[in-house]
Order: sequence, then structure tokens, then C-alpha cells
Amino acid sequence: MTTQRLADTDFAESVLPDIVLKGVCTHNLKNITVHIPRNRFVVLTGVSGSGKSSLAFDTLYAEGHRRYVESLSAYVRQFLERMPKPPIEIVEGIAPAVAIEQKPIPKNPRSTVGSVSEIYDYLRLLYARVGKIYSRDTDELVLKHTPDDVSLQVRYFDEGAKFYAGFPFPCHTDEAHHDCSAKDEIENLLKKGFFRIIDGDTVLDLNDAAVCNRLKSMNHLELSSLLVLVDRFVTRHEDKLYHRVAQAAETGFMESGGYVVLRVVGGKTYRFSDKLELNGIEYLEPSPQLFAFNSPIGACKKCQGFGRIAGIDEDAVVPDKSLSLFEGAIVCWNSEKYRWNLKQLLAAAPEAGIPLDVPYEKLSAANKELIWKGIPGKRSEYKGIWAFFAEIEKDAGYKMHYRVFLSRYRGYATCPECEGSRLNLDARLVRVSGRNISEVTRMNIAEARNFFLNLDISPFDRKVAEAILEEIIKRLGYLLDVGLDYLTLDRLTHTLSGGEFQRINLSTSIGSPLVGAIYVLDEPSIGLHQSDSSKLIALLRKLRDLGNTVVVVEHDREIIEAADEVIDLGPKAGRLGGEVVFQGTISEMKASGNSLTAEYLNGEKEIAVPKDRRKADFSSCISIKGAMQNNLKNIDVRFPLGIMTCVTGVSGSGKSTLVNDILKNGLLKQKEGLKEKVGTHRSIGGVELIDRIEHVDQSPIGKSSRSNPVTYLKIFDDIRMLFAQTVEAKARGLHAGYFSFNIPGGRCEACAGEGVVRIEMQFLADIEAVCEECGGSRYKQETLEITFNGRSIMDVLDLTVSEAIEFFNGEKNVLRKLQVLEEVGLGYIRLGQSSSSLSGGEAQRLKLASFIAHADTRHTLFLFDEPTTGLHFEDISKLIRCFEKLLEQGNTLVIIEHNPDIIKQADWVIDLGPGAGDKGGSIMAEGTPEKIVECKESLTGLHLKPYLHS
Repeated sequence: MTTQRLADTDFAESVLPDIVLKGVCTHNLKNITVHIPRNRFVVLTGVSGSGKSSLAFDTLYAEGHRRYVESLSAYVRQFLERMPKPPIEIVEGIAPAVAIEQKPIPKNPRSTVGSVSEIYDYLRLLYARVGKIYSRDTDELVLKHTPDDVSLQVRYFDEGAKFYAGFPFPCHTDEAHHDCSAKDEIENLLKKGFFRIIDGDTVLDLNDAAVCNRLKSMNHLELSSLLVLVDRFVTRHEDKLYHRVAQAAETGFMESGGYVVLRVVGGKTYRFSDKLELNGIEYLEPSPQLFAFNSPIGACKKCQGFGRIAGIDEDAVVPDKSLSLFEGAIVCWNSEKYRWNLKQLLAAAPEAGIPLDVPYEKLSAANKELIWKGIPGKRSEYKGIWAFFAEIEKDAGYKMHYRVFLSRYRGYATCPECEGSRLNLDARLVRVSGRNISEVTRMNIAEARNFFLNLDISPFDRKVAEAILEEIIKRLGYLLDVGLDYLTLDRLTHTLSGGEFQRINLSTSIGSPLVGAIYVLDEPSIGLHQSDSSKLIALLRKLRDLGNTVVVVEHDREIIEAADEVIDLGPKAGRLGGEVVFQGTISEMKASGNSLTAEYLNGEKEIAVPKDRRKADFSSCISIKGAMQNNLKNIDVRFPLGIMTCVTGVSGSGKSTLVNDILKNGLLKQKEGLKEKVGTHRSIGGVELIDRIEHVDQSPIGKSSRSNPVTYLKIFDDIRMLFAQTVEAKARGLHAGYFSFNIPGGRCEACAGEGVVRIEMQFLADIEAVCEECGGSRYKQETLEITFNGRSIMDVLDLTVSEAIEFFNGEKNVLRKLQVLEEVGLGYIRLGQSSSSLSGGEAQRLKLASFIAHADTRHTLFLFDEPTTGLHFEDISKLIRCFEKLLEQGNTLVIIEHNPDIIKQADWVIDLGPGAGDKGGSIMAEGTPEKIVECKESLTGLHLKPYLHS
């Protein structure tokens, strides 16, 4: 059946054998057999924990990558990590695989959008090939001349004009740095066959003793005005003459170290240099390294290529940028002790054209520069903020109160030398089409692509840079296709959201596309607004049409419905999953209706719109005034307490900036003294109304193999106590700590309670093997002999949550926490399951369970950034129940989300937009989901409307 569907498609040029995986037993997969059609767009879906990632990444990608590595030479393989073979019986038709996973965002302060997307590498190459240097003093084009340039000048001489070709008389030093005498220079010239010297229009013969004596008596300055004659000419406009001039110029360049002079008898003198030199200043030859801020050749010497230096933070000096200078915007001068500095500024400002009654944020860059650097004037001289802090710093060495004062305004400031460009002056002098490389990287993706499409360069330069330009435009186009047109190329990667970073990885992989490969993607729709889904689908289809097999782990409704083939795993999660519930086209899936996914797609099951919403009470709220960080347009936002608020809007509209940079960091700074930078805003009110701030994300709950659900929720303490209270444990004098695998006592000391031992291989990757002493149980035999209700501590850790609820019936402390895990949909996970094996959605729900399990969790503000990542429709309904429990306890939820099923559950929605980047940062609509739908300008409202039907 699969082969028939392949043959019917237009894009399949030939029928290729399917990728067949037989007997797959990775993790919870139950010995399944899967046929993945070649050159198709295939979606793997199913509830969280059903085995999607195990099939896609731990089996399909792992085996494809392993086989590719094994095909390389033994010499190459010794440098690569040795990869284990997945537990699988038969593999047929597999091809080299590329994985685009949810990678952690690099925290490296040198990492930018341009560097991770590889576009900056091509930019450096472009500027090295066709960049033009402009002088640092006169802004003139700096050129180096060739012999052809010299002969070209002759074409403009009058017919019959006499002229000389020569080079400056050599006046240099020898290796010992002693001045060479004129006598030595003359002897060197004679040995090389140069017998004539030009003084003005007069030709002097070096064979004449009187001439030599005269030259020997001259100083260096006088000698430097002389020319050594290479050849003399009478202008005849013919190719023979031009060729002779070019030859003479070549000789002059070589003998003089790069300088040639044409002197017309009785006329002008023309100077040429084959060096990049103008007005006595020599410039560096452009090379790719010159434009690399990670290289000492190109990096700014002051900031070492970071673009920022430790110094005075502008946001600390002027925290409220809505105030004018007259209203006291510069807070460090509002005290009586330093007010005289403000008086100096107010006196000097009118003469410099700086308005005193205009908000600081609306002052021009030139005005701000004068405020910081100073204003020299006739009537009054103002030294500037930099000079003020320089004076304070001098006294800070021996006076404590000055050091305390300085610490209030310390932070990272833009490097004054490179102005944040990261590059030295030599790199910034090189331009292409009138722009240096820093100016290009400050453009957003859409502007940059338009710039390169309309590049104003010569036909010759365009020919030289043709391949580079094609690659740059293509890669910028891919970033546009994944909806990242608002990002700038110099944007630091650690400021991106997880979805933005993953889409950059996607565009980078597609930027160098393979043919005949398997692309395995992990939820590429993360962080993507519904309005941009069509762009992503088109991109995935384009990758397929190149001749690749595209396998996507996904839960987004639109992407599932756009797939050529759907493989649904389940029926449930963990031990209850791991089976292929359905495989076929989306229409066949909807027709069969025998899976949870099909039921939700058909509308048989749905996440219902709440009948009653909690009322937003703004008498009890957290209010932010004047949010201005990044693209936020000086907005005032209120977050009502005790309800669920969703912050929505297209990707790049300012959601993460508002919630993470301003709300979270601002509250933590006031509550806990957070040192991290807070986004620019005027004020935050209502901080005293909450007790704690919790940021719940999908990061792992623990990287150690010792971390598991019962240790994370502190259930293991109660379980160990139950074992310690058994008759046999009391008879042996064993306490609760004896049953821990983290400390010596009852654990196996051969593996230190790990259950596995790590064997170091000298030339290969380390191998993990089951501990022979305990057989992987983690405990000594005498520990396992002690049982509670007929089960050992190892048996208990191997129970699922659902099984454990039955087993511990009657034990209130243990039962209460286990029931919370069941309620959040984690009844299938094992008590002792390693935290590293949990998916992102499972880890998030486990964190929520820990908060719900503590009855004292009240008056807490919970912040979520796209909590539906990795969650199936069924898992989202369970997540919503978790939210309801937190709200019932008297907490507040603020959620950044694109998923309509979550947005429609919100009591209050704040929709940002209308677009991304500079086009975003405004509040489009506020209110209940029903009110958001009424806003015609809101893209969120447009896509939310179908989900609000009764």
C-alpha cells in the first residue's frame, strides 16, 4: 500500500525502497516494525512518553548516523565518538541521517545569529573579496595601483608630451637601523643598472663625480625629493608605448618597495603606490580574519571582540528614560552633593542644542553623546557623565563611600572604541555598497536580504562575489521562511527564545542541503505563531522535494495535517505505549479514528472552553510601567493576581522580553537581589502582594543518574522510613539512610549505588556495563532481603506510579504525593526511573507536581514559557488540570503561549504585536479570549476564533 502511494505522487521521480525497521526495542518500544517511505514528509505523533523520540532519534537517526560513521576509514573513526548500535533486529534502506534537535542555547557572549547561522562566515569572505577601503581621515577611497593603472594615466597625456617614469631616491635604513649613507645608496643603484637621477626636470648622471659629491652632501629630506629614472618617454598614443610604461612601472614598484612616479616635463607629477595607502597612512589588506571578532586580527582591542566593557551602565544612571533632564533623568546627580553637575549640564545644554524638557528616550544619539562625553563651551564647560565617574573612580581607591556609590552604577556598557561593533577600526573602514560589515549585521534579516538583492557593486566585483552572494541571499531567505525576519544578525544567541534558536538550526541545516538523506526534526513548530506555520510547512516540503526523507516529531495540528504520512505511537505513555497505533495518510487516520490523535483531529475529543472565567481584579495586580526593553514601545502592562494570564503574539513581538527580562528579573531583583540585568522599564508595582516567583520550564530536573521522580518529590524519604520501621530492619538496627543509594550503608559499593560501572577505554569512548556485584539493583544483597509488604526496596523503585498507589494504600504521606503524580498524567513512569530519560513535557509536569504536592504553595507567581512544547492534545488537557490546581491554591499564572488550546483557557490575555521586531512591541488587545477575537488587527484573535465555538 505504501509503495502504491509513492508511485502516485508527482514529486517521486522513482520508487525507492522503504526504510524498514524491524524488531525495534529502544526504551519502551515493544518490538515494533515500522516502514518509513522514502522521499516523503512523515510526522511521528502520539502522547508524551509514547516512544516518538525513541523511534526517531534513538533508533532511526542513531542507526543512520552510526552506519555513516562506520563507513569512514579507520583513521577518521579514531577521532569520532564510537556510537552504540540501537536495539533493533533488521534495518533496510536506511540512509545517512541528520538530526535537528532541541539544543540548549549557547551562553557564549560571542555567539550571534550571524555566527550560528554561518551567514557571518560568508559575509567575512565577501568583504575580504570585494570590500573597498575608505580612509580614516578624509573618507576617500583607498586604492593600490597596478602597472596597468600607471599606463592608463598616460592615455590622458597630450600627444608629444615628454615625461619620466621613476621611483623615489632610496632613503632607508639597514638591518642595524643605522642610516645608509648616500654613497651606499648610489653604489647600490649603480650595481642594479640605474645611472640617472631626476632633480625637478633635470636629469643627472651618477657616473659624473661632481653629481655624486653633490648627492653625498644632501640630507635625507633633500634626497627624498629626487627620483631614480627608470625610463623616459614621448607621448605617442599607441599600445607599444603603454606596454613600455607598464614595464617601467613594474620595475619601479619592485625596486622601490611599492612606489612609482610619472613626471611630465614642465607639468604635473603623478604618484602611484601598490600599497593600500593614502595621505601617508597605510591600511591593512582585507582578509576574512580581519572581520572576525573572535580573532585578534579583527577584534576591537579595548573590548576584545565582546562589544561591551565593564563600566558604567546607562540603564542604572538613567533608569526612567521617560523623564527629561530637567525632571532629573540622571539619578546620580539628584542628591545635593552632586547636583552642581546637573546645574552645569542645564547651563551648557541650550548652547549645544540639547532640549531640557524632552524625555531622555526621545533625545537624538548626538545629544546623548554630548551628555555623556561633555560639552566644551565659551560660557560654561560641561565635562560629561564619563568624566564625572572617572573622578569618582580616582577617589574610590581610598574612600569606601565612593566605592559604594560606584557599585550602584556598575554594569556593562557599550564599548566606546568600537561602539558595540566588536571590530577594530581597520575592519570598519571596509565597505561594500557603502556599508561596513557592522552596519550590515545591525540590519534585521528582511533588511539584509533586500540590501544584498540590490547591491550596488561593479560588474567585475559581482562576478568575483557571485557564489558568495548567492549563498548569503539563500541563507537569509531560509531564515525568512521560518519566520525570523525580525532578528538582526548581531543579536546574541543567549537572548533568543528556544523556538527561535531551533529554527535558526533548521535554516542552517537546510542552508547546506543534502540529497538522499534522512532529516529527523524535533518539533520545529516550537515558538512559531499559527500565522507562520504555512512558511514552515513549505520549507519542510522543499527539503523533501530535494530528494530527502523528512521525519518530524510533532504535535501541531497544521503540521500533522500537512504530512504525506503519519505514524501515531501509543496507545498511551511509558509501559502503556511503545506500539504503532496507526500509520497512513491523514485522511486515512481521520477515517479510522482509532487513536487519541485521530479523536482530537476529528473533534470527537476536545479541550473544552471553560464555562466560567475568573474575573480580573486590578485592585490586586502587578503593574509594569514604561516597558522599553528591546522592541517594547514604552507600554504599561498589568498582571491580575489569582488568575491565569496568557501573553500572546507573533514570534518576536516582545513576549519573552516582557515576561522574562522585565517581569521575572525585575521581581527577583526586588525580592532576592538578583544580579542579572533587568529589562528597561520605569517601575514595577505590587511586588509585596506575592511571596515567591517560580519559573517553570522544560529543562531536566537532574542530570545525575541518581535523580528520579521519588527523590525529586521527596517521596523516597517516606519510603525509606517505611522500610526502616519494619520488624526485620529494627532487629538489625538499620535506619532510613541505610536504604539510600546515595550514601554508604546499604548500597552496593562496587558501583557506588549507580547500578552500572564505567569502564575507561584508552582509545575508544568509555563503556557502561551493568554492575556484576549487584546485577544493576544498586543495593547489597542483605539490603534486598528486607521487605515491605513483600517487596524489596529495588522492587518498589521498579513500580509505576499507578502500581505504587495500590501498593502504598493506607500510607497517607506517600499516597498523597503519588496521587498528585497520577493527576498530572504521570501514572505510567517508574518511581526509580532516571530523570535524564524523561521528556521535556514529563519533566515540566513533574515540577508542577512538586508544587501541587506542597499545600503551602500559595501567593506564588508561576511563569511559564511555552509549556505545551512536546505535549500531545491529551497531555495539554492534563497540563490544564495542573494549572487549575495551582490556581485553586491561591497562586497566579503568567504563561507565554501560542497554542490556542491553552490561550482559550486563560482568564486574561495580553496580545502583543502587530508584527515582529520593530513592528511589534505594542499591546494589540487585552481581555478575555472572547475580547481578543473581536480585535480585527490581532493575528492571535484570527487563529483563536475557531477554538472558541461552544
